[in-house]
Amino acid sequence: MNKLQAFGLIVSQAVRGELVFPTSVNSALHLQLALAEPDCHIDHAIKLVLAEPLLAARTVALANSAVYSRGDARPVTSVRAAVMRMGYRNLYSLVAAMVVRQFGSKIVDPVLRHKAAQLWEHTAHVAALAHVIARRVTHVDADTALFAGIVHEVGGFYLLSRADEFPGLLDEDDEQWLESAEEIISREVMKKLLIPLPVSDAIEGLRDGLLAIPPDSLLDTLLLAKQLAPVPSPLQTTFIEMLTPSDSVIDFIIDNETLQSILAESGEEVRSMSAALLV
Repeated sequence: MNKLQAFGLIVSQAVRGELVFPTSVNSALHLQLALAEPDCHIDHAIKLVLAEPLLAARTVALANSAVYSRGDARPVTSVRAAVMRMGYRNLYSLVAAMVVRQFGSKIVDPVLRHKAAQLWEHTAHVAALAHVIARRVTHVDADTALFAGIVHEVGGFYLLSRADEFPGLLDEDDEQWLESAEEIISREVMKKLLIPLPVSDAIEGLRDGLLAIPPDSLLDTLLLAKQLAPVPSPLQTTFIEMLTPSDSVIDFIIDNETLQSILAESGEEVRSMSAALLV
């Protein structure tokens, strides 16, 4: 099967809803569905978290990270305290992060594993930067920005998880099949993961979005975060790079002192997120 046929098969499966997820992803999706219920009681949520030992450990670790422990130096030591500190929305983001990470967990090919690791590093930086930029520049909801950063490359992670089946699928792509396929696959995976429409719209907008002056939207937040991320996406195309904000545009929007402060703050968030999620 050549590359075009492989992309065609994966895309057609996605459009039909036949997405191939690892077992661990399916269990996380069950938790997501429960958390999405408006009447989900905290005791039920805690019980679901405790049923997944890895998720329980990550919940406590992330609740103690710089992202969520601002202004409260006391560490939490229980899942109940962690859920209370983070809230349902942020627990939902944590589950989404674990889903994204699990897509790469079964990859065998070492080249693809390296790409998955780099894509997660890029994702962690974009999520942390989006969180800080939302608070200090665009003034959109910071928790939503963090969530959007975590899931913004979910289509790429899904393609990486399938690439073991199709050797050469993600080799250099002069005809931009990868770009077209990822756009469709990302849309379908986001539907499956119940990504809220405002978030999925902003992520899809990254394909051809232009930065507003002054930046004031979730899309603007993601565009700035992707441009400032020190680790690039291994799947990023020249087309996307051309549409992200240039250094000169960023200089016009954010003064150097503020920019350095944002980079330092987001760097600390990336380190704390890494301690909670990357191991």
